[in-house]
Amino acid sequence: MGREWVQWGVAVYLVGSISWVGDRAFAQSTEEQRTQPTLDLLKPPPAIEEDLQPDTSDSPSTDPQLESEPSSEPQSPPETQTPPTKQPQKAEDKKKQPLPNQFPPNPLEITEPDPLIPYDYKQRPLTAKERKVLLDAANRLTLVGATKLQQGDIIGAFDAWNRELRFRRLLGPLAAEVVALGRVGDIAWSQTQQTQLRYITKRLDEILALTQTTEKQTDPKISAELSDPRRKILLLEALGFAYQQIRLPKVAATIYEQLLADARQKNDSTRIEAALITLAQLHVSWFNYADAAKAYAELLERVQARNDTFNEQIYLEQLVFIYEQDKQPEQAIAYEQKLIDFHRRMNDPKPIPALIVKIADNYRRLNQLDKAEATYQQAFQLAQPELQFAVAGDALKKLGDMYRENDRLESASRMYAFLVGVEQQAYNTYGVMDAYDQLGQVYVLRKEFPAAIAAFQRGLAIAQQLKVREDYFTQQIQKTAEAGGKEAVEE
Repeated sequence: MGREWVQWGVAVYLVGSISWVGDRAFAQSTEEQRTQPTLDLLKPPPAIEEDLQPDTSDSPSTDPQLESEPSSEPQSPPETQTPPTKQPQKAEDKKKQPLPNQFPPNPLEITEPDPLIPYDYKQRPLTAKERKVLLDAANRLTLVGATKLQQGDIIGAFDAWNRELRFRRLLGPLAAEVVALGRVGDIAWSQTQQTQLRYITKRLDEILALTQTTEKQTDPKISAELSDPRRKILLLEALGFAYQQIRLPKVAATIYEQLLADARQKNDSTRIEAALITLAQLHVSWFNYADAAKAYAELLERVQARNDTFNEQIYLEQLVFIYEQDKQPEQAIAYEQKLIDFHRRMNDPKPIPALIVKIADNYRRLNQLDKAEATYQQAFQLAQPELQFAVAGDALKKLGDMYRENDRLESASRMYAFLVGVEQQAYNTYGVMDAYDQLGQVYVLRKEFPAAIAAFQRGLAIAQQLKVREDYFTQQIQKTAEAGGKEAVEE
């Protein structure tokens, strides 16, 4: 009997143990199946993980994507969500991809929904609150783009600025949009973002076309801006400057011609001169020297009429520069002489010797060598008492070069000898070395080989001090000695 009780107890124990282990395994399996989807569900997908971060911006109305755009739909608790079922989207994704021969949408146009732009913005005007939200966002995007550019994120910078430009286009007026377009276009040009530059140029061209048409605009805001003469002038001024920023000076010049015509019609001297200055600078920038000279000549007449000596000097110098660059020596001489007369009238003799050298250069270009010779000598005589050794040396060197080109070798050697002394007075060691080189070459042409060798040796001594052109002077001495030996044998 006792043995049977023991067997029964062991059996009960074994059955209970097996049942407990089975229940434990079943419970663990059930728990894993129940909790694993929930844990996966609690972890956000990588693409939206950043959007679920808390907004730390100061203003609740500011879009943090001014970095990333939050969803306007309320998020349901994670516990109630079910794991998303993955469906094959290959066919649908292919439909969304642009065709190879299609351009991507223009980033300056509103083609997709934006959380800050009301969905019915085309059917009604924006409220004051909506305008403030967009304006604040646009201003912040300006800074976001600048920060990203500074960090080296060029794509992110222009994404921010393009969104800003969309906001400003919606807000208006056109003049404010044009200012922003010019600012971003300037950066696009400096960063060689050609595609971005094309989009901005296209939008500026559209706005410019609006200013040139007489058709009534359907948008009342645009119509009001274009029908107001003062606001239209402000818009044209903004367009002119924007086209300068995107480096289209010819288009900008046509706009400033319109502004100049309007200013003349209203006899507004200030605006006339402002337009003329801008036009002159634009013409110079693309080497249209003829029109630039006309603008500066009119400006010169205006400032002389009111005795504005400060601007008179500026415009005279600009006209000298233009005619020098345009290779018109006769006109350059005329304005250089006017500039000399101006300095004499202002009792300012210092700039005169250098201007006289320029006049001599132009006489030389005109092949009026007698006038060039006399003018170089005049420049040297004026520069010496003023201790302008650089100008005096320049005049002597150019005079010596001119004598040498015309086989007046004795006069050339005399000029180069004077040049040595002038460069020594100026403590221009390199200039002294070069003068000895020129002097030696002229002596070689005159077959005065001992004098040439002496000049080259003096040049070599200076070259050794400066540690430049040593081989050159050594070779010149050897060649001259060989030439002198041959000359002696022939005699």
